Amino acid sequence: MRKTAKEAVRQRKIYMVLIIILIIVLSALGGGYYLLSQKKANEQKNVEQNSSSQTQAGQEQSSDTVEYRGETYKYNDHLSNYLFMGIDTRNPIDTYQTQEDAGQADAIFLVSMDRSTEKIKVLFIPRDSMTKIEIFNPSGKSLGESTDHINIQYAFGDGKQKSCELMKTAVSNMLDGLPIQGYCSMNMDGIAVITDFVGGVQITIPDDSLADVNPEYKKDAVANITGENAEQFVRYRDTGKTQSALVRQERQKTFLQALVQKAQEKAAKDAGFVTDLYDSVQSYTVTNMGNDIFAKLLAASQNGITDTETVPGEGTQGKNFDEYHVDEDAMQDMIMSVFYTPVS
Repeated sequence: MRKTAKEAVRQRKIYMVLIIILIIVLSALGGGYYLLSQKKANEQKNVEQNSSSQTQAGQEQSSDTVEYRGETYKYNDHLSNYLFMGIDTRNPIDTYQTQEDAGQADAIFLVSMDRSTEKIKVLFIPRDSMTKIEIFNPSGKSLGESTDHINIQYAFGDGKQKSCELMKTAVSNMLDGLPIQGYCSMNMDGIAVITDFVGGVQITIPDDSLADVNPEYKKDAVANITGENAEQFVRYRDTGKTQSALVRQERQKTFLQALVQKAQEKAAKDAGFVTDLYDSVQSYTVTNMGNDIFAKLLAASQNGITDTETVPGEGTQGKNFDEYHVDEDAMQDMIMSVFYTPVS
C-alpha cells in the first residue's frame, strides 16, 4: 500500500527527530571519549616516534588498493559517511544573509554506516583541529587555502548549504580524501528550543567549571536547566584557560544525556510528540539527506554503535586561541582501521 503525501511527510519527521536524538546521544558519548582518545593518542605518539616517515613512504595508492605499513588494504565501499555539526548561531536559518550570520561548527562528527552489516561507527573531530581550509572574502570570492581551525570553515559560507559543503570538503581533505555522502547541521538555538519543548531537564553538575559564573552550578549540585539557561550551561567556557573546550564537553555530555532521557519519556506518553518536536527544530537545521537515509540510519542505530574514535592529536595553547594539532601518523592508522579492510 502506497503512503499518502501526508503520511510520507510525517514519517520523514519521525525519522528526522529520532536521528537528531541519536546525534545528541552520540555527542554525549563524545565528551567521554574525547579525553580518553587524547590520552591514547599521546601514548601512541610516544611509542611510534619514527612512524611519520614510514607512513608517508609506505603509502602508495593504486586505483583499487592502498599499500600501508607493508600491508595491502582496500577501501570498504559498503560504508556511507555522514557529517553532523552543531553550529554556534542563535537565529532561524532562513534569516541568514551573509558570512556574518553563518556561525562556526562547535561540534563536528562523522557517522559511518556499514550498509552490509547495518552497524554504525562514529568519528569525533575536535573543533580546534588545525588543517587546511578555504578562505573567502565577504563577497564570496575564494582567497585560497590557509591552515586554521577547522570549525571556522563553516563561517566562510552562508550558514546554509554552502557552509555545510565547505565543511564537508574540509573534513574529507583532512581525512585523506575520505568520501562523505551527506551532512546535517543544527544550530545551538535548537538546543534551547528542544529543552523548553521537553519541559526542561534536571541534572547533577559534573564539575566546577561554571561555579564562578553561577554559584548554583557547583560540582554535585542539582540544577534545573531550561531553554533560558541551557545555552550558558552548554556553550560557556573560560577562554582565558587553555583547552576549556575540552572541559565544556563534560557538561555537554551530562546535559545531553538528561535531554535524551526526557525526550524519550515524553515520546512514550504522547504519540504526536515526535512530529511536534521536529516542527520546533526544523528552522534551525540544514541537511541534504533524504528520508531514505534517515530511515537507514535509524535502522542501523538499533544495532548499537560498534566503535567510537576521536581524531588523534594534542591540544595546545596557540598565539591567540586554543589549537588541536592532529597526530598525522596516528590518524593514518585510525583511517586504515576504521575505513579500510585488509586484502588477503
